[in-house]
This record gives sequence, C-alpha cells and structure tokens, in this order.
Amino acid sequence: MATISSPGIGSGLDVQSIVSQLVAIEKAPLKQLETQATSFKTRLSLYGTIKSQVSALGDAAAKLSTSAGWNAVTSTSSNPSAVSVTAAAGAAATALTLEVQQLAKAQSTASTAVTTDSAMGAGTMTISLGTWSGGAFTAGTGTPVNITINPGEDTLTAIAAKINEAGAGVSATVLRDASGERLLMRSSTTGEANGFRIEVAESGGAGLSRLAYDPGVATGMGLTQAAQNALATINGVAVVSATNKMTDTLPGLTVQLSQVTTAPVEIDVSVDPEGARKNIQAFVDAYNTLTKTLADATKYDPASKTAGALQGDATAVGLQNALRSMMRSVTASSPFERLLDVGIEAKSGGELSIKAEKFDAVLGSNYEGLKQLFTVANENPTAQGFGLKIRTFAQGLIDSDGLVTTRSEAIQNAITRNGKEQDKVNDRAARAEVRLLAQYNAMDANVGKLSGLNAFVTQQIALWNKSTA
Repeated sequence: MATISSPGIGSGLDVQSIVSQLVAIEKAPLKQLETQATSFKTRLSLYGTIKSQVSALGDAAAKLSTSAGWNAVTSTSSNPSAVSVTAAAGAAATALTLEVQQLAKAQSTASTAVTTDSAMGAGTMTISLGTWSGGAFTAGTGTPVNITINPGEDTLTAIAAKINEAGAGVSATVLRDASGERLLMRSSTTGEANGFRIEVAESGGAGLSRLAYDPGVATGMGLTQAAQNALATINGVAVVSATNKMTDTLPGLTVQLSQVTTAPVEIDVSVDPEGARKNIQAFVDAYNTLTKTLADATKYDPASKTAGALQGDATAVGLQNALRSMMRSVTASSPFERLLDVGIEAKSGGELSIKAEKFDAVLGSNYEGLKQLFTVANENPTAQGFGLKIRTFAQGLIDSDGLVTTRSEAIQNAITRNGKEQDKVNDRAARAEVRLLAQYNAMDANVGKLSGLNAFVTQQIALWNKSTA
C-alpha cells in the first residue's frame, strides 16, 4: 500500500490543525516574553533620554561653575560710526578715551591710459613689498615676485590676471573710460610696511615700462595713495597700527577704526549681567526638562489606571529625590546660601521657577554674591556652589560606572536575555512541530492501513455471503 503523504488522508482527521494548535500551546510563553521585551525597550529608551538630559544639565551647570560663565562683558562707543569696539568674554571692565588722527591705507597706483586691448610690450615685471621713505624704498623680508609679459599678446587684462594669480601681495584691475584703459594696482594689506615697488626689464618690445612704479621712473605708473599706518591716541598715549582693526592693542578688545575723529570717542567696557541671566535660565530649563521626564516616567494616573514606564523603578525614583534634595541644599557661599535666597524656587511638582523681581534685584545689586552661590569651592562636596555640585553630580551619573549608565546596561542585558528566551521557546516549538507531525503521520498511515483491511474483509464477507446464498 502506498505511503500517505498528506496528513489526515488516511484517518480523515485535520492533522495540520491539531498540530498547529499544539504548537501554539508550546509558544504560549512568547506572549509574556514579548510584552516584557516591549517594556524593557521602553525603559531603555527612557534612560537614554534621561542620560542625555542629565548631560545637558551638567553642561549648563559647568558654565556656571567657573568665572568663565560670569565674565561676559558689554562694550559701547560714543561714536560707533568712527570707532566700534567688541569685547571678548573675560575682558577687564574699563573706560577709555580714543582719538583717531589717521586711518591705515594700502598703497595704490594707476597707469596712464592706453588703447583698449592693446599689447603692452614684453619683458619681466618684478614686484617687491616694503617701505617707502620719500623716494627711497626698503624691501621687506618677502621674496620679490617675477611676472613674465609675452610680446604682442599680453594686454592689460591679461597682465592683471597674471598679477592676481602670482600672490605677490598686490591686486590688480583694469579701469576703462573714455580715454581707454588703465591698470590699477593696490597692496593687499594696509600699512606702511606693505608698500610695493614694480621694476620692469623690457625685452623684445617697448612699452612695458609704463607699468613700472618707482618715483625715479618718469614713464611709469603714478601714485594715487601712499601706504600708511593708522595713528590714534588712547587715553592720550599714541598708538600705531598697520591695520584699522586693532586686535592686540587692548587685551580682550577688538577696536575697528572707520573715520578720523574730530572729538574724543568714549569707550566703556562693563560686566554684562545678561550673560549670567541667560546661563542661569539655561540651567533652570535643563533641570526642569529632566524633572518633567522623571515625573512623567514614574507617576501613576488613577483616572486612566496607567503607570509610567519607570513607576517603581528604584533608580529613577532615587534620582528624582536626589535632585530635589540637592536643589534645596545649602552652600558655603555668602551672603546667599540657597537658591531660594536669590529667587530660584522649587515648585510643588519639583520644577524650578525664577521669581523675576527678587532675582533681578540680586543681579543688579550683588552680582558677586550671586556668582559665589554657583562657584564657591569647599572641601565638603555638598557645600560647594550649585554649579560645581550639580556638574559633579551629573558627571557621576553618566560616567561608565555611573548610576544611569549601569541601569541602562542592566536593562540592555535583560533585553538580551529576553531575546534568548524567545529563541528557546521558538526552538522548542519548532522541534515539537516536527515531532507531532511525525507522530500524527504515523498514526494516519496506520489508520489508513486498518481502513484498507476493513474494506477488504467486508468485501470478502460480502462475496462469501453471496456464494452461499
């Protein structure tokens, strides 16, 4: 008798359905494991958010933990169109009087007009940078640059392009008007030491000497602006600058000279309390963001009967309590010891709020005391300024062995174990399916054999009854 290849043919039973239901029973533990995995992943994601927010809080606290977060300054000029001032953080508060007698300028020259697009002869132009004193030129330390001019083909436009490509410390352009065209040249940098001389050696064609510049060459270019330094006085002291942007003259200040002055310009540099206000607001915002995340994750909503993903999580609850306690702690600073003393209050939900009237009064009348509240150092970590203690606390949480980091790692390990358990259940179910199909197929085949034998016996009995009738 042929072997039964389709389950159920021999017995008439729905073997496939029976086996599927039995395999489903084997897989029943998966539902709980999958629910656990979803919960673990939600917790891990939350701890990733918490870690990021703790880091942001630590960064905000770090800005307030040292003098750098409190030394923002503001600068003003009584005549900004003539003299503008920019103060870098940490610049000393000061008041200055500045007068500008002369602006720094770059040397400029112009050639005589020639016919547009005409060739200028041939030879070599040698450009040197240095200082002019009357008609005498003193070359600087740079190497002179030689530019080759080809006979019969190099126009002023081509020559200007070669000069600009040579990097000789000068720039060139062509000016066209009713007279024809002229070559204009200018030092790339202002200041007396950045003047230039142009020597010409002609070869194979005359005319190139018109582009020379040296007071001794009568046929060469004319001077339209001599190179000069900026001259100014600061509090009556004479200063000289090769540029109109003085960055090193006054430490921490950048002074831009734009006009010669006819009256003294008053410069004022003072501490900018708005910088500290912004840093403190950023600190409060970072703290409140973290506090809200922890509150939402650990709360229970009786109306909807739903719990936050971290409700009952000892690490999250402990962090929440530690933060609240720290914000109510005291420091070794004076005259302010608590955040509450300067108008930074904890609300009922744990978040911080800044009471504007009180805070503004402290900011305006006791800036140094407010600074000490965040920066004071002390051997007792709990008595340090709030910038220092929160920075240290936050860093400790997210370090490789920190509480938040280790909790995240523990959840990740739980996810890994859960995945292995799911693999085991699926593996057991797969083996059970193979085993059950084999057993039911064997039973099906035997039932098929018995059914065939029963049919044969019945046929033989019928034939026997017929023959004896």
